Order: sequence, then structure tokens, then C-alpha cells
Amino acid sequence: MKLILTSLLLSLGFLSASAADKPNIIVIYSDDQGYGDASCLNPDSKFKTPNLDRLAAEGVTFTDGHCSDTVCTPSRYGLLTGRYNWRTTLKKGVYGAEKECLIADGRMTLASLLRDNGYETAMVGKWHLGMDFPGEWGNRDWTKPVKDMPLDKGFDYFWGIPASMNYGVLAWFEGRFAEVPPTQYTRKKPNKIAISDYRIMPPYQKEPLKKDDLEVAPDFSDSECLTRFTDKSIEWIQGKAEAAKNGKPFFLYLPYTSPHKPVIPLEKFRGQGEAGAYGEFMIETDWYVGRILKMLDETGLAENTMIVYSSDNGPETTWKERIKKFDHHSNGIYREGKRSIYEGGHRVPFFVRWPAKVEGGREINGTVCQTDLLATFAEMLGTNLPNEAGEDSVSFYSSIIDPKAEVSPRPPLIMHGANGRFAIRDGKWKLVMETKKKNEKRELYDLSVDPGEAKNVLSDNPEVEKRLVAAITKIVEDGRSTPGETKGNDTPNWDDLVWIK
Repeated sequence: MKLILTSLLLSLGFLSASAADKPNIIVIYSDDQGYGDASCLNPDSKFKTPNLDRLAAEGVTFTDGHCSDTVCTPSRYGLLTGRYNWRTTLKKGVYGAEKECLIADGRMTLASLLRDNGYETAMVGKWHLGMDFPGEWGNRDWTKPVKDMPLDKGFDYFWGIPASMNYGVLAWFEGRFAEVPPTQYTRKKPNKIAISDYRIMPPYQKEPLKKDDLEVAPDFSDSECLTRFTDKSIEWIQGKAEAAKNGKPFFLYLPYTSPHKPVIPLEKFRGQGEAGAYGEFMIETDWYVGRILKMLDETGLAENTMIVYSSDNGPETTWKERIKKFDHHSNGIYREGKRSIYEGGHRVPFFVRWPAKVEGGREINGTVCQTDLLATFAEMLGTNLPNEAGEDSVSFYSSIIDPKAEVSPRPPLIMHGANGRFAIRDGKWKLVMETKKKNEKRELYDLSVDPGEAKNVLSDNPEVEKRLVAAITKIVEDGRSTPGETKGNDTPNWDDLVWIK
């Protein structure tokens, strides 16, 4: 009787609870892509991104979506852990390739949450959260495994590079070992096709010329990253396709290296668009997203696969030159870009597509952050986050599956610049905090009428200022912005918190 009932339900088109609520998940993370670098978000864009536009048309677009910091390492920490990076020892800037991993052992990540709920998990791409390499610069033993890396943070499989290409070590790593060890050395070379840029490409030298030379594998070349990452992702997913159709879902974290420097579009993309090499590189990036979508269609996985697409921060400072030369605004209508506390530094493309459950073509205007993915996935799985996980993660699950739902009110969102400067966002109000620098004073903006942050209205709104100062102080000092046990941060208060006495 039970078998007959199950067959009947399936024949009527019902998914089991486990299948319906456990979609395959792919998080695609671009690098230094501004809000205005997706043509669906920028009507005046000088190039087209048809596959990003497809994600928007077939999914939901968060028009007020944010990364948790304005540079690589801290944003990746926030995305994977649901916790602000400045609660750790990293108060500003980024890591190199070699460093104790910023994600502490035992801390829940997107990967460990999903793995513990029956998912196969993989990361393919750029890590940039610190790894422990065997030996020291100039004296490595690459027969020994790399430690404190993605395989220790919830991922079953890893293929990629340790960090941005302006840092060593550069090689194609699979698991804990480099396919070809990085036994040679190089320095950044001129890039003739892009603005203020460099290349990492052969020939390399067998001996270092200076102490800070990059360690590099003989077969490494910057222009191969996007192709290799996409090929490996497709290969891994295809290997999990049948299991996924039979109740064993997968999670892939795919952090690309574009359009971060070096800007090196392949020859087949040259001459496309009207924004120079950068536009061509974004067109190439979009094309790889299209390859992923095509593979999902061909394998029959598209319907029950959730794709989340976003960027780790706003556009590199070359956005200024693109405005002058091409009239392309990588930051859209927003102020400044990468590293900045203003909107152009952290308001980024943010799309979610899941054909089985998400009605496409919707725009959601409520404020969300990449830190919110952990709580969103947990709610989807019907599980609660423990007190020591996702301290700054608020679920937006109901807003993506219910066309009538808005984003649930979240605690105020904290923004953080690469130099350590803070801001707090609550509804239409954004309060930018002062720093020790004389020219960085407190500022207040009403983003509902001034999204470009052109008019400081601090003096006209003393009660708003008072309320937001109290809120940011509490969020910082409590060690969390969500309900739960107060736990503090990993360090005592630090110099950037100049408003806290």
C-alpha cells in the first residue's frame, strides 16, 4: 500500500519533502564585479551579460544585496560563515596565500552545514582565506599535504588556487596537493591590453630574483583560470548527477577570479562590447556562467538546482577610468567602489534562481547580505543554527519561495571598509562612522531619496543618529546581530571603534 501511495504522489508531480527542500546548490562568486557590471542592473551598460540576465529573468534579483566587506578575504569569510570578519583578528585588508586560515577549526560553514545534512560538497576556484603550506618560501616539500584549507572547512572536494594572483603560491591544486608543484618563481609582468594591470604567465625563472617573488608552477597561466574552473566544476557535477537525481544533492562553491586583475580576456572575446578589455572579460565571465546553465539543462538538473550569484565586493578603482574612456559605470548609480564604505563598495549583483520553487522575474528590494545564506539554507533544510554559528545571518528563505513575501525585517546591517571604517544600515538610513582621520567624520544618508550618497543629512536627524549609534555599538560589542547568547568577538575592542568609549 505504501509503495502504491508513493508512486501515486510521484505520478501527480509531488516531490518528496527531502527532494523538494534539498535542492542542489551552486554559489557562483565573481571577483571585483560592480553592481553596474550586469546588464540587467545597468540599462546604460556598454556590454551585455545575457546569462546573468537569464538568472534575473528566471529567478529573483535582490536590488539591495550586499557583501559583508569591501575586499576579498573578509567578504569570503562572511559568505561562508554567516559572521562578520571584523569579529575575528582580521580588522582590515586581506590575506596573502599563506596564512592560518581565517575560518577557525570547528566553525560552521555553508559547506559543513550542507555536508552534515546529506550533501556532497565541493569548492572549485579561488580560496583566499589562508592555507598552511609545507615548509617555508624557498624551502618547500610539495610531497607533503597542504593543511588548514577547504577540505578542513566542510568541503569534500577542492580544486583551485590559494588566493588572488598577485599573491603566491600559484598552482593548480587538487585536494591537498598541487598537480604540478610551484617550484619556480616570477614577478608580475605588464598587461598591455588593460588599464593599470599585470600578467602572471610563463616564462618563469627557476631561482628567485628577490625575496618576495611569487612561487609558481611551470604550467600555470593566468588566462586559464576561468576555463579550468568551469571545466572542473562541470566534470564534478556530472559525476554527481545520477546521485543527485536519486536523493543525494550536491553543493558547489565556485569563486571565479574575474573580473579581478589580471584582466585577460581570451582572444575569442576580444572586440566584444564597448568597454575595452574589462568589458570583454565580463562577457567571458558571463559566457562561463552560460556553460554551467547549459550543463544543468542537458543533465536534467536545472529544475531542482538553486543558483546563487554574487560578487565579493564592488569594482576595482579602474572603474574611474572606464567612466572617462567608455562611459561605462561599473558601480552603477552608486558612490565609489572596491575598498570603500560607500554603496559602490558593497552593493553588488545578487541573484537567486531555483526553477522548482522560485517564481522568476521578481525584484526584491529588501536589504540582504551574503552572510544571510547560512541561515537561509538552514531554514530551507528545517534546521536551527547553533548559538555559536551564523551570528550575523538572517534567513531570506520565505521571500524567495513566496512571491507575495517581502524580506523579513532584519537587524541593522553593518558595512565595513577595507581600511576598517564602519557604517550601519537600517531601513532607508545609513550612518557612516567617523575614524581617527580628520577628514573621515560621521555622515548620515537617506538612501530612499539619495542612493548615490551625495547629501549628508546628519545635522537634520539627531534622533536617527543617536538610535543608530546605539545599535551599532550593541551589535559590535555583543558579538552577534541575531538573537542568541551574547558571546563577544575574538579580540577586545580595537582602534577603529573610535565612537565606543
